[in-house]
Amino acid sequence: MRISQLASSIGESATLKLNEEAARLRALGEPVIHFGAGEPNGAAPSSALQGSIAKLNTGEIKYTPTDGTPSLKKAIIGYTEHNYARLVAPENVIVASGAKQALFNALFAILNPQDEVVIPAPYWVSYPEMVKMMRGVPVIVESADEGFVPRMADIEKAVTARTRAIIMNSPNNPSGAVYPAELIQAVVEFCEKHEIYLIMDDIYHKLVFDGLRVPNACAYATQPVDNSCLIIINGVSKLYGMTGFRIGWAVAARNLVGPMTIAQSQTTSCPSTLSQAGAEAALLGPQDVVDSLRQMIQDNRDVMVQELSKLDRVKLIKPAGTFYCLPDFSAYNPNSVELSMMLLNRALVVTVPGQPFGAEGHLRLSCTGTRQEIEEGVRRIKWALDPNSPDEIHIGDHKLVRDWA
Repeated sequence: MRISQLASSIGESATLKLNEEAARLRALGEPVIHFGAGEPNGAAPSSALQGSIAKLNTGEIKYTPTDGTPSLKKAIIGYTEHNYARLVAPENVIVASGAKQALFNALFAILNPQDEVVIPAPYWVSYPEMVKMMRGVPVIVESADEGFVPRMADIEKAVTARTRAIIMNSPNNPSGAVYPAELIQAVVEFCEKHEIYLIMDDIYHKLVFDGLRVPNACAYATQPVDNSCLIIINGVSKLYGMTGFRIGWAVAARNLVGPMTIAQSQTTSCPSTLSQAGAEAALLGPQDVVDSLRQMIQDNRDVMVQELSKLDRVKLIKPAGTFYCLPDFSAYNPNSVELSMMLLNRALVVTVPGQPFGAEGHLRLSCTGTRQEIEEGVRRIKWALDPNSPDEIHIGDHKLVRDWA
């Protein structure tokens, strides 16, 4: 039996595939170092756990409104006012099963076949694939310099009469780059002038380092929310370490939220009742958990940068946010998929190839583990890549043997 051309054209998520392979190896007792994870270690905030438990104890675990419970939407409205200085109504908010579904719903609502979406590189792996799933055309804009920041002139050149939206992700997954305020302001003004949607994926917007602040796109908008080109995507997965709760949201004009809600009603019906209760509790509970996570990731980033500096042929731009860094390993192997598989098989270190992110020759390394894991993982990478290193190393009761064949 055949499958559709569309299904055949969509690539598998590189990050999820590697997570599964890492879990398989660990289940076999292999001492895997996991630099592929897009989630922090540790438990979810106690406020979120208690919120879900309290809901569970009521026994009323039923469907909720398609676009989210009124109380969670109220919490999101408060979050939006506090963090974006943007007053929105419940009709401007849709809660989804993760920020990924919120983005999917938005693209579903705005794209016709052959419509184009401009995506600066490097980009999150799912952006182009989601656009293709709507039978749209992803248009990639390469970074202009070594800072992984696109130039406004290149974004403007990529826009055609068929352009329907631009997707911006800052802090950026996979590079950790934070786009400057001048760029965000220019993109907002350009999109308003040309009536193009601007999708701001802000899922990492509080995970920034060294005292930096992420520019707020809403600060540059001249139109009220119901006439605005802005679509703000966010969620609890990254900021609170609640990836498994699968709760995200979009804030947009109500004439867009309406069709997004209809699309969701015909797919997942509504987000999980228990997860929504947990997300609400996280948003309304103590926020020091976010600061603690940010500081932990910043400390880990510093260790990762220090350790990678010991690899002479690796180039690294210090990330300003997110969980990730994106070092250039092309001096060892310009094919990032081959290199990633070699490091997994030879050194039992999970990395994510840059190719699916539009960054061939690079590897995305996550900074969510412990200091010891980071130091050990980079040690193994150096051992696997350095022809002058010993043929084997010992890790506890395990022995890794380098096979150059």
